[in-house]
Amino acid sequence: MARTDVFTGLAEFLAVARRANFRAAGAELGVTPSAVSQAIRALEIRIGLPLFQRTTRKVALTEAGARLLAQISPAAASIGEALEVAHSQRERPAGLLRLSVPRIALEPVLLRVLPAFRSAYPDVGVEVDLNDESVDIVAERFDAGIRIGEFVERDMVAVKLTADFRWAVVGAPSYFAARGRPRTPQDITRHECIRYRFPSAGTVYRWEFSKGGRVFTVEPPGGLVVNDHLATIGFATRGLGLAYTSDLMAAEELASGELEEVLRPFLPTKPGLFLYYPNRSSAQPKLRAFIDVATATLRQKHENRRARSKS
Repeated sequence: MARTDVFTGLAEFLAVARRANFRAAGAELGVTPSAVSQAIRALEIRIGLPLFQRTTRKVALTEAGARLLAQISPAAASIGEALEVAHSQRERPAGLLRLSVPRIALEPVLLRVLPAFRSAYPDVGVEVDLNDESVDIVAERFDAGIRIGEFVERDMVAVKLTADFRWAVVGAPSYFAARGRPRTPQDITRHECIRYRFPSAGTVYRWEFSKGGRVFTVEPPGGLVVNDHLATIGFATRGLGLAYTSDLMAAEELASGELEEVLRPFLPTKPGLFLYYPNRSSAQPKLRAFIDVATATLRQKHENRRARSKS
């Protein structure tokens, strides 16, 4: 009887565990869903225990499957990194760079950096996952992520990309002409607000203010709720209500006059956007190249802006 390779079925197992879906796992691996199902079935027979609970709507790990995943995930990550390092011995960076990015970073970072990066390193493909939810970049196999500084895990290497930013309450001139302007954070309760619901937690964001060093929140009223930051700005420009965003995200609309700020003395400042990644990923040429291009491009942008302000 032929001896079964110890690794047989593990790639399919890891893909299904990540995606919680046989079809998505097959797409990731470049095989059919039935091939994935057969590999998982063979692995379960070899182990003697079911690894997944399957229904028409959901695929979930069994207790045995969760235990196996916890035991082999570190080894799988190490193997992947070893192959990545071996591949990276080429003269120029190559491969696929996977980035987890919130929408707040799209305009001020990615739309400025990616053209320069792709031009300088055409052999590096870039996959960007725009996601405002909290993402475990190690478990989801991203090379790096971008987040606001206060949300970056402490065990990550972090590179600052932008200056600190300030939260802002904004509205269209047409809205202020019809409804007036709030003068204090408490006035918000008498206005129409475009509210933001966190995609993962499902809770509605309470607007954050500060006064005399004290931070407090206000529950914004309003009949429009969205789960996308850019949507709040778009709806605000059309006079549908006030939006709570950052001066970084709304810079273009504020500069053009489509939006105007209110309550500026009460809005807190937050750390800027950071690129972050596990320490073991720093050896990847593709990631080092992206960091070099990003910091150089954004530094030049900052210097140009500072020069214009002085002239």
